[in-house]
Amino acid sequence: MEIAGLVGILVLVGIAVVVLIVIGLVVLLFARSWIKVARADEALVISGRKQKVQRAVINADGSSSSEIVDSPVTVIVNGKSLVNPITQRHEIISLRSRQVSLNAEAQSLDSVTLNVDGVAIVKIGSDPLYVRRAAERFASQDKAIEQFTTEQLEGALRGIVATLSVVELMRERKKFSDQIAADVSQELAEQGLILDSFQIKGITDKVGYIQSLGAPEIQSKRQAAEISQTNADRAINQKNIANQESNLVEQTALDTNTANANAGIGRARAEAEQAEHLARAQAEQAVLQQNAENRQAQLDADVKRVADAQKYEAETRAQADLYTRERAAEAAAIEQVKQAEARTRIAEQQAEADRARAAGEAAAAEAKATGEANALRALADAEAEARRLRASAEADAIRAEGEARAAAVEAEAKAIASNQEAFLSQRVLDVLPTIMGEFAKGYATIGSVSIIGGSGEDGASNVVGADSAKALKSVFDSVSSATGLDLAAIIQGQAVGQGIGAGIAKTQASAQASAPAAAPAPAPSKRPGTKTVDASDAVSAEDSAAGE
Repeated sequence: MEIAGLVGILVLVGIAVVVLIVIGLVVLLFARSWIKVARADEALVISGRKQKVQRAVINADGSSSSEIVDSPVTVIVNGKSLVNPITQRHEIISLRSRQVSLNAEAQSLDSVTLNVDGVAIVKIGSDPLYVRRAAERFASQDKAIEQFTTEQLEGALRGIVATLSVVELMRERKKFSDQIAADVSQELAEQGLILDSFQIKGITDKVGYIQSLGAPEIQSKRQAAEISQTNADRAINQKNIANQESNLVEQTALDTNTANANAGIGRARAEAEQAEHLARAQAEQAVLQQNAENRQAQLDADVKRVADAQKYEAETRAQADLYTRERAAEAAAIEQVKQAEARTRIAEQQAEADRARAAGEAAAAEAKATGEANALRALADAEAEARRLRASAEADAIRAEGEARAAAVEAEAKAIASNQEAFLSQRVLDVLPTIMGEFAKGYATIGSVSIIGGSGEDGASNVVGADSAKALKSVFDSVSSATGLDLAAIIQGQAVGQGIGAGIAKTQASAQASAPAAAPAPAPSKRPGTKTVDASDAVSAEDSAAGE
């Protein structure tokens, strides 16, 4: 029981801890969404919460006083606040400095069109009054601050440039900048903005007026500098001339003393040289004497050596000439042998080429003749084979035609022999239309028929029909008496046979349509009072009818 109680207590404690953690998270989320903190360069503006502010009031007598009023907007600079997202709305306004560059074209007091470049540093004031003014105008459009400041500065700049000349603008640039800042600061303060600084970067024009302002001063300064340089150069030249004159006097005295000293030295040097030359001449004479003796001995030795050398040279040249002539003769002989061998080899090659050409031409002629003979033989064989095949085909055709004609005649003879009466009957039936045509030609020549007498029931048609029947019957009687063939019986048998054949064909077609496709047709059963008729019986009946 105690363990169960401890477990229950632990469960309750765990549930309580979880509930506290959940409540803490909810509180943290609530604080996160409700508490808003502004950074060091930001201001928090809360709409929907009133704040008491002090406002300046101008009385009727021109004096000013202050009063406390309720503002519908709460401003907190560099702080935090609790914001109800349901009934309140907050905005974060940046208080950082903004650099605004401008370039305005304005006309000075002396009617010179100038381009003025400037740069301004502007920001929203940290005072809640300035923040409130800026929030009312720029809360939802932060970039409009730069545009508004640029327009205000350009307007003030053009107005001030129009009151000053170009020279004043160039000389009093600091005063010009301060004046623009003073004129614009009040208007910017009404918008909640503060102008930290304003500087003129440069003033230029398109016609070179500003550059021409300093031209006279520049020329005078340049001229004075050139004059000073000329005077300095002249003084330097005078000093150089005086120095050169002093140097020349000193150099003359030096040269005189140097010449006197050199003359004494020259005399002593000449005496010394004369003594030296005398001693050198004596020594040279002794040397020449010795050289002459040495030269004579050398000449004797050279003459002997030259004679020996010429003798050796003559012997060597003779041996060289002999060797050269021998080598030339051997080379000429070898060359002649080589030429002879070459001519022989060329002749052999030419002969071999002629033999090869002749053999090739003979082989080509033989091959050509053989090919032509083979072609003519093949052509003759082909023509002979074609004639043989054509003759064989014609013979086969004639033989087949004769055999067919003989078979037809034999079949016709057999038919006539086996059933002569039927064959004659068929022939009679074949010529019957011709007989009837000839019989009708007699009536075709009759123009009109006049009947005289007779009973009232006999008309012209009955009379003509009766006469035609009598005439036809007389024709049949004539054929019967001449050939023994009864045409009326033959026609009647032909009609009966055709009727029986049509009935048999219709009966077989009905039986095949009613019977199953896979089962064979059963044989017709014989019932009492009926008679089965097949094709052989029908043919026999037809033949008997024709015989009758």
